[in-house]
Amino acid sequence: MTRILILLIAFVLSTQINAQENNEEKAIKKVIETFFDGLHKGDSIVMKTTLHKEVKIQTTATNKEGEKVLKTDSLKKLLTSVANKNPEHIYLEKLTSIDIRIDGNLASVWTPYEFYFNGKFSHCGANSFQLFNNNGTWQIIYLVDMRRRENCEALKEKK
Repeated sequence: MTRILILLIAFVLSTQINAQENNEEKAIKKVIETFFDGLHKGDSIVMKTTLHKEVKIQTTATNKEGEKVLKTDSLKKLLTSVANKNPEHIYLEKLTSIDIRIDGNLASVWTPYEFYFNGKFSHCGANSFQLFNNNGTWQIIYLVDMRRRENCEALKEKK
């Protein structure tokens, strides 16, 4: 009888923990979706709601000389470029998957993507987001994306 009671308690606790993790994953996924909604609409105000005031933003790529480069941008520059987006330009960053890892108030999100400009394929890559649970509100504290034009077909074939 004691074993059954212990198993029942363990089952109930694990179910509650899984439900809590699923709610956290949903909240984190919503932050990522809101970020991209703002990007696609050119709405820097929407994007800003997802970003911590001390967010770090970086991009890595390979330049024309074949060198690996890392570029750091400011929050102000990102938001200004989104706010000043030409309304005739249509951006679509199509996420091909989303992988969320959570430990306490820290989350890591990996999102491979394909980027389209005015309906035409431009490049592919991956985003890595780090989020912080700021007393009940998940916020992006670090964003780095990788951009490439090579081997994108392999990414499309995996879908």
